[in-house]
Amino acid sequence: MAGTEEESLDELPPSAKLVFKVLEYNGPLTQKGIVEESMLSARTVRYALERLEGIDIVDEDVYFADARQNLYQLTDAAPQQEQAKVQADGGKENACCVE
Repeated sequence: MAGTEEESLDELPPSAKLVFKVLEYNGPLTQKGIVEESMLSARTVRYALERLEGIDIVDEDVYFADARQNLYQLTDAAPQQEQAKVQADGGKENACCVE
């Protein structure tokens, strides 16, 4: 995919953002675990993981309990990228409009 280095989490489809949040909240999971937690189809989760791996937010590793499966987890750079985004927004990402 051309231009994946320039792509950020904000530009990904909602399914990829959901998979990111599932991994952020639950830690490392297999694809089956992500499917169960997110209630997305297996195909959608595979696509989301491909997109997240393409921008180096998710790492794939061997799941030692069952070598037929892979374990997916956020990279060390992922929280830093998210923190940089919040700082760039001035910390107003979830600000409410109540005065």
